[in-house]
Amino acid sequence: MDIISTDVLIIGAGASGLMCAIEAGKRGRSVIVLEHNDQVGKKIRISGGGRCNFTNIHASADHFLSNNPHFAKSAFSRFTPQDFVTLVKKHNIAFHEKALGQLFCDTSSQNIIAMLKKECAAANVQILTNTHINQVSKKDVFILNTNQGEFQCQSLVVASGGLSIPSLGTSDIGYTLAKQFDIQVNPCRPGLVPLTFKAKELNIFKNLSGLSLDVIVSFQNAHFREKMLFTHKGLSGPAILQISSYWQAGQPILINLVPKFPMFDVFKNHHHSKLTLKNFLKDYLPARLADVFVDHYLKDKPLTQTSLEELQNSATLLHNWPIIPQGTEGYAKAEVTVGGIDPNELSSKTMAAKKVSGLYFIGEVVDVTGWLGGFNFQWAWASGFAAGQYV
Repeated sequence: MDIISTDVLIIGAGASGLMCAIEAGKRGRSVIVLEHNDQVGKKIRISGGGRCNFTNIHASADHFLSNNPHFAKSAFSRFTPQDFVTLVKKHNIAFHEKALGQLFCDTSSQNIIAMLKKECAAANVQILTNTHINQVSKKDVFILNTNQGEFQCQSLVVASGGLSIPSLGTSDIGYTLAKQFDIQVNPCRPGLVPLTFKAKELNIFKNLSGLSLDVIVSFQNAHFREKMLFTHKGLSGPAILQISSYWQAGQPILINLVPKFPMFDVFKNHHHSKLTLKNFLKDYLPARLADVFVDHYLKDKPLTQTSLEELQNSATLLHNWPIIPQGTEGYAKAEVTVGGIDPNELSSKTMAAKKVSGLYFIGEVVDVTGWLGGFNFQWAWASGFAAGQYV
């Protein structure tokens, strides 16, 4: 079988891989994208509830976790959310802004996939699906042995994604290749993922499944004010998904259940009330939560019979409720993978590996993890764009 030779081979036809392919193709490079799934952009398709939260207008390096917090700044400065919006507008895709700068398609995430495929076609990019890589080696060029024959290229771009949502056909090939070429891979774990209760809390809160409220969730220096949702396994909702990326196993998260009100001041102002604490709190918490929380953590007696010290302790617990999660719901429910290729092994300008000429890593496979709300797509576009200028 003949060897297929090309300038650039890209492993993975997701957001970062397709963006890189488009940019490299525009520069006149011959580009082939290898995708092991039967179609491109599977994660794009399901994102944002099927409407693709394709970027966030506020995206900057401050919205990302990485063992090198400065690494993403270069890519973000060269390809901004507005740059991607310009591309979306060029293709006449209708979109809207939701809370906190999140941009969604009006109709379907298929609009974004179709746009990327159209741009690839215009740049003469060849995309091969159902392609499984058996072996990668490097001499003067990279040689890839696959079920569709042998390929060789000058530049090899790894855009294989992370480990999250294995039902979409995720692969660990990016981490395997990094290790093969002696490139550091930082420990990986699920991110933007629901947290699970230990048996005690599960028993206490099992009947609150489906209940949602506005909270501030904190872990160390990270704080998020958004909705929290009780589930049949533990806690979810945007606030919990956000903090999950920062949370470290065995450590407590702190939850402010009443962020709108300074509860000790409220208690003092109503110290004369004959309402019991449980009934009083139903003006500040969902009624079912007030019942359960007071039953298990506080003393239910009239405010007028409660000392200021007891009220202070109650207020403190309501504003700083410590929960040590059992764990997370794992990669099956995680939107992203935290960790990955150590950014210090890569050029922040080109995404190229410092140790291996012609090897590039982009997107989720790199240890750069964004907040919920379109940030991870912006990293995919920006890192893909950066590599596409140099491959």
